[in-house]
Amino acid sequence: MAQRKVPHTYVIVFFIIVVAAIMTWFIKPGMYVDGQFYYENELPAEYQEVFQPEAQTWQVFSALFNGFVQQSKIIIFILMIGGAFWIMNKSRAIDMGIFSFLKFTQRLENHKFISFLGIDNIIIVLIMLLFSLFGAIFGMSEECIAFVIIIIPLAISMGYDSIVGLCMVYVAAHIGFAGAILNPFTIGIAQGIADVPLFSGIGYRIFCWVIINIFGIAFVLHYAHKVKKNPKISIMYDDDAYWRKNSVAQGQEFEHYVPRAAWFVYAFLLIAMVIFSYLNPKTTLVIGSSAFVMPIIPILTGIFAVLGAFSLRKTVHNFILLLLLYTIIYLIVGVMGYGWYVMEIASLFLAMGICSGLAIGKSASDIARLFIEGMSDILSAAVVVGLAGGIVIILQSGGIIDTILYGLSKSMSDFGKVASVEIMYGIQTLINIIIPSGSAKAAITMPIMAPFSDLIGVCRQATVMAFQFGDGFTNMITPTSGVLIGALGVAKIPYQKWFKWVWKFILMMIIIGGILLIPTVLMNLEGF
Repeated sequence: MAQRKVPHTYVIVFFIIVVAAIMTWFIKPGMYVDGQFYYENELPAEYQEVFQPEAQTWQVFSALFNGFVQQSKIIIFILMIGGAFWIMNKSRAIDMGIFSFLKFTQRLENHKFISFLGIDNIIIVLIMLLFSLFGAIFGMSEECIAFVIIIIPLAISMGYDSIVGLCMVYVAAHIGFAGAILNPFTIGIAQGIADVPLFSGIGYRIFCWVIINIFGIAFVLHYAHKVKKNPKISIMYDDDAYWRKNSVAQGQEFEHYVPRAAWFVYAFLLIAMVIFSYLNPKTTLVIGSSAFVMPIIPILTGIFAVLGAFSLRKTVHNFILLLLLYTIIYLIVGVMGYGWYVMEIASLFLAMGICSGLAIGKSASDIARLFIEGMSDILSAAVVVGLAGGIVIILQSGGIIDTILYGLSKSMSDFGKVASVEIMYGIQTLINIIIPSGSAKAAITMPIMAPFSDLIGVCRQATVMAFQFGDGFTNMITPTSGVLIGALGVAKIPYQKWFKWVWKFILMMIIIGGILLIPTVLMNLEGF
């Protein structure tokens, strides 16, 4: 009997669009106005002209176009990142960096304590903790896509699969996003709307972040150990042939050379950094509600002047790896100090790619061709992001998102405190599948949930925690998330295979989140 083929990711997402369109025929449209829900025919007169929902039919075909428009920033971000890294990869600098890193870790295994813990385990834990902190402190999400291209080849070279590589970056960042120690996009907005002191209750949130990281990282380590022992048990084994073909082979030789053009690139970047330092002598780095003023740009410029010259004494590969390092550092400084988002970050990586191409002696035309090749390689990821955006477009155009939210919120009546906060958590979790944007969901749900929590005797801080966990975990599974679909596309992991692997992990995280909510209504916690 022939094995049944799993539908293509595009087919699955389009099917969800069709289901969403069918829902618009059977669910009555409605809208929240100042925290009060009205069905379409009950709306105040001034809103009836604004709110014009329509049952969706032929719009399932225009959803791709509208999805591309709505998700245009992420789509362009993915294409620019793909093109930039394709140029950089032509230098094989990342390959050399991974090869050198693997050789270094092999030497470390000679130490008894490190050998006992397992150097690969240490690497996975450290990388996951780093990205989890990024997610918890400044809400890293879209930025993960750029790092997937770096970490997956490392994971493959270590003997794992692309799922482990994606977990080290994307999953780790979203575990941190759910922990949300100082995340301004979730905790900051939700607490502001709920009229709770900004970033209060941080002590218990740090505790929660530690707990979910322990369980999350342990889950990934357990899976990674099984794949390392028998790579063919991975559902991605066949698909990962692409990464294995392009991974770093042991014993591989790299030609060491330094083109004259690399020195010109170094001089140009140093001059640009000096000018940037003059214009920005001090930077205010914002971490949660705290701010630190530092001369970070001049410091980075001085270090680059020294390290850039030293890196070019041996091989251009070292210089390009330095460019990658500085791109990541400037990304962090830009996000925390200057409010950068996908446009600035994409521009930063584009500059990195162009400088890498020039440093290895490529002409402008060669760099343009490489950039186009890189965008072509990653185009399928961009298309599926547009499709996923179409799901939300259909639900919004049908006017049923608020109706779904209203129906879910009515289920909280006549329950005790623990049951009520758990139902809030469940509602936020379900809504996140439809509205993956944390800030948008906070703006929609918190004006309703916060006053309701007063009526049932649940503190508003607990309501914020329910929102925080409900927003975080299902980000890693919802097909309406452009970031998830984009990361999967870059990693070349079909959505259906990711769903098959991740659902148990998500279920575990949701259960842990539910348990961690109980003390918020039963114990006297600081800030609650």
